[in-house]
Amino acid sequence: MENWEKLCKMPYKQIKEMQDRKLRAFIGNQIYLYSPRYSALMKERKIDPFKIKGIEDLKYLPFTYKWDIAPTDEEPQKHKDFIIRPDEEVTEKYGHLAKMSMTGGKAMVEERVYDFKPVHMHFTTGRTAMPTPFVYSKRDLENLRESGYRLLNVFGVTPDDVTINCFPFAPHLAFWQTYFAGDKMNMPVYHSGGGKIVGTRSLMDAFEYLRPTVAVFIPGYCYYFLREAVKQGRDFSSVKKIFFGGERVPPGLKEKIKELFTELGASDVMVLATYGMTEAKVAWGECPSHNEYFGYHIYPDMEVFEIVDPESGEPVGEGEDGEIVYTALDWRGTCVLRYRTGDVAKGGILFEPCPNCGRTVPRISSNIQRKSEFKEFSMTKVKGTLVNLNNFFPLLMSHPEVEEWQVEMKKRNDDPFDLDEIYLYVAAKQGVDQEKLAADLKQKILRDTEVSLTGLVFRTVPELVKQLGMETELKEKRIVDNRPK
Repeated sequence: MENWEKLCKMPYKQIKEMQDRKLRAFIGNQIYLYSPRYSALMKERKIDPFKIKGIEDLKYLPFTYKWDIAPTDEEPQKHKDFIIRPDEEVTEKYGHLAKMSMTGGKAMVEERVYDFKPVHMHFTTGRTAMPTPFVYSKRDLENLRESGYRLLNVFGVTPDDVTINCFPFAPHLAFWQTYFAGDKMNMPVYHSGGGKIVGTRSLMDAFEYLRPTVAVFIPGYCYYFLREAVKQGRDFSSVKKIFFGGERVPPGLKEKIKELFTELGASDVMVLATYGMTEAKVAWGECPSHNEYFGYHIYPDMEVFEIVDPESGEPVGEGEDGEIVYTALDWRGTCVLRYRTGDVAKGGILFEPCPNCGRTVPRISSNIQRKSEFKEFSMTKVKGTLVNLNNFFPLLMSHPEVEEWQVEMKKRNDDPFDLDEIYLYVAAKQGVDQEKLAADLKQKILRDTEVSLTGLVFRTVPELVKQLGMETELKEKRIVDNRPK
């Protein structure tokens, strides 16, 4: 890894030269030799690994998709082919060398164990397939620590800050990158496990007792948590910054969060987002600002990003909209090349120095729209139009009169061959005219999603909190597909 302070100021020309050099070495010395999936793929397609001289040559490699990695009932161990590991012949060679020397051989074995042996893993959430494990070696964990440190550095966090980690305790990136980031930053962190582990009331007590300056949350639970804290008259005046992970954070939700913190005594709280994915094994931080969006600063010595046209797969220009494609750079454990994330960056990727902080590492646009992971559905009223379910999130999360919400998809009469139905469950703010709110939501949902709701049902906040699994699930269940398979 490069020195982060030096890398942040490096001209992009030098950054690209560094990436070209690292990619050549990674493909030739690791991927082609030790990755079962990509080694077989290159041999099958007669791709010369030494033909890849730099990031422009990634086009010679095919894309990798979620379904290439995800385990299935027929292939439950498919993910193992993406783990970088020496084959039996290589292992035997190193074992033989180790036996030849009591000192050098032992050091060689220890180096190989450090590099390759899986010691930690995270899982995807597995909405449409079985959860997929992504493994880390000890070497990878150092990368995770360093990337966490860099994320906090971008956010302006220092060892003097006190942090409460409110992510649910689970084998997922958000919780563990926060854990390792705090370890690397050498700052005090209370890893609570969120309301699912310690309970919402105890978590509120921790905020008042520990007086944190920084808190990290999943957005939906944070909004619920702060509303409950306001009802109880809690004092969270020590909080200066809050970071979100795991879900998109619409601008309207950021404003709601700021307003709630003001009621809790914390004025001018900076609300920031992270962008991460299990497949990349790290997350990236949004350049901090109260009202403007400058993008997510990436780590060009750890990964390569391409932005491509979602339909054709062809690269687009700097600053142009397109799908984010990720390639690992100098990792071990599970590694993917040219992974189609399904996430579309409105504004693409920028290579010019950041006008906010001056860092020269590239930035991915803050406006990322995640393609739906749910199966397609059609209704007579939309005549087969493909609906982007993500459009529900910014609309409902940002609506000033909506406290909580959930979307449920069903089949009429529970008949798998009948029409699709979509129900919206809403908990309105106190004092809101429900009839006017229902009319407003139906009109805006039709405008933004091209879907006419089958029904809109008002529920109380406690009822919806229970439906969402706010304090029992890893992520709240915002969109539920209850159609028969």
